[in-house]
Amino acid sequence: MLPPGLEIPDRLNVSTWLLDRHLDEGRGDRLAIIDAANGSRHSYADVALRSHRVGNALRQLGIDLEQRVMLLLYDGPDFVASFLGAIRIGAVPVPANTMLKAEDYAYLLDDSRARALIVSAPLLATIEPILGRLRYLRHLLVSGDIAGAPTVPDSIAVHSLEELADAASPELDPEPMSADDPAFWLYSSGTTGFPKGAVHLQHDILVSAHAFGHHVLSIEPEDLSFSVGKLFFAYGLGNSLYVPFSVGSASILHPGRPDPASVFEVIERYRPTLLYSVPTGYGAMLAHDDAPDRAALASLRACVSAGEALPPALFERWLDRYGLEILDGIGSTEILHIFIANRPGAARPGSSGQIVPGYEARVVDEYGHDVASGEVGDLLVRGDSTCAYYWNKHAATKSTLQGEWIRTGDKYRVDEDAYYWYQGRSDDMLKVSGIWVSPFEVEAALMQHPEVLEAAVVGDRDTDGLVKPRAFVVAGDGSEPDDDLAAELKRFVKATIAPYKYPRWIEFVDTLPRTATGKIQRYRLR
Repeated sequence: MLPPGLEIPDRLNVSTWLLDRHLDEGRGDRLAIIDAANGSRHSYADVALRSHRVGNALRQLGIDLEQRVMLLLYDGPDFVASFLGAIRIGAVPVPANTMLKAEDYAYLLDDSRARALIVSAPLLATIEPILGRLRYLRHLLVSGDIAGAPTVPDSIAVHSLEELADAASPELDPEPMSADDPAFWLYSSGTTGFPKGAVHLQHDILVSAHAFGHHVLSIEPEDLSFSVGKLFFAYGLGNSLYVPFSVGSASILHPGRPDPASVFEVIERYRPTLLYSVPTGYGAMLAHDDAPDRAALASLRACVSAGEALPPALFERWLDRYGLEILDGIGSTEILHIFIANRPGAARPGSSGQIVPGYEARVVDEYGHDVASGEVGDLLVRGDSTCAYYWNKHAATKSTLQGEWIRTGDKYRVDEDAYYWYQGRSDDMLKVSGIWVSPFEVEAALMQHPEVLEAAVVGDRDTDGLVKPRAFVVAGDGSEPDDDLAAELKRFVKATIAPYKYPRWIEFVDTLPRTATGKIQRYRLR
């Protein structure tokens, strides 16, 4: 099924939908990118020209149809040009998380068999230790100062991306592709086991952009998007690239760390209309000592959250401070972007919202039968942006992709108004006294206490071997994390939700372990 109003042609190179369409219809001079690193502004014509040059440069290096090109790039114009330029020649860009370690990159490069790696110069030191043992890499293209390029084996050639692109032709016809040809890969965050490469097709971007951008956000050409989530994430790729490019609007690309001070500075300087972040990001902004007043965020018409369920307390605090709802939703690497979301003016705190047009969802029991309204079960979703398969992971593909449906690994319940309520990961749910207990519900209750900054709940066993909730709590500034506070928090949770759900143990920690996308790594706490 497709989102209402969307038709997909049989023949499609998605770079033409994101770029050529705007140039052909007279929008080449429209702003496409603001580079927050230096304030430079790039039109759609600029982006197309740079993408053509990068695509031609890759082709001149011998990069051929469906060969992988890994992008280890900070957010900026070179990421966009490399991503679209690779797609344009029929190659397959593979964005990589810029916060990983050398061994992680060795796995990703060998698993994907990438023939070329385009890397931001500051990240060269991270990959240097692995360059001598990569089986498939043949070309290293450096974005930025190439002077610090490491010594590489004879099998790898080092190039300046800028020099190659500047010398390449500005004319590049798109490689004729099918709508069902591979377009790009995205690797899962690997919360358990090795990351999996989700293979996305040319048409997947059209589906996600139309479903969320049109039917949820009603994005317009005049909008200006700013995403705290980076381009190498499925979430950030939609936020900063293909959702705004789908209507000819612009995005702000910020290559630095998204600390609260930087995020507020970008908002105040460039005045975006759409802000995308994660619950941790919104919490950090609210806790920032120099957080600006409501007027500083007056340009925003919508705030979006994904990556992890948004606690109701954060929703209420943000609404109280800035007068803006946070539209929480759920997406995934495999489905590409948000497929369940709250709508402007109809957000329900603590809920992931309602199904996005173009998708269908089921909540099922362990036997695959639909559960009754209000009951907890496993979330299955189907929609045409779902990846075709996991690269080189046959068993994982079969267990996750079940016909037209994908098993998300999330527990949910659906209320009588068709709002979906997150109950935790399928392997995080706790059975306490024979009843399912959601770690998220207990965490949300803890978060309502004024002395709690963050909380994560896992299952532990008591002296009888029975599972009970254990809470890890980051106390707020000025709080005394002692036995008295632990006892107070237990009483507070008992009074807030069903008493049997309260955490039997509370441990105070400085930080919670998280993935690069901001998800709590409960398996590490366990």
